[in-house]
Amino acid sequence: MAENKTKPTEASVEDYLAAIADENRRTDCGVLAKLMSKVTKQAPKMWGTSIVGFGSYHYKYESGREGDSCLTGFSARKGDISIYLTASFPGQEALYTKLGKHKTGKACLYIRKLSEVDLDILAQLIKGSFDERKLRHMQ
Repeated sequence: MAENKTKPTEASVEDYLAAIADENRRTDCGVLAKLMSKVTKQAPKMWGTSIVGFGSYHYKYESGREGDSCLTGFSARKGDISIYLTASFPGQEALYTKLGKHKTGKACLYIRKLSEVDLDILAQLIKGSFDERKLRHMQ
């Protein structure tokens, strides 16, 4: 089986954030890192070259594939900030309706600017996802 490419590294989160070219995106990612640290009570850590992760868990699929991942995290992508959440948790859909301008994927939340969303609702989404992933994977 192929080895996972996204692993925790010793790279500096501060260096990653400082290297974000767009000043507004850089500021938003700094605010998001502080918000996620506060909500998760975890220090940020780089996973691979472009994911700022919080906490970690071990997973194992029925296929036998297993590995480690961050419980939640984000990455400054070209178009949006990708926030990595669980696919679902109780009350998640209701929070999305109150969040503000965003897009979603299976387990990702995409935000262009933090000013377009309600940060209190975002914090609730992060906390709900973080707690749900811990519940599912850390028993």
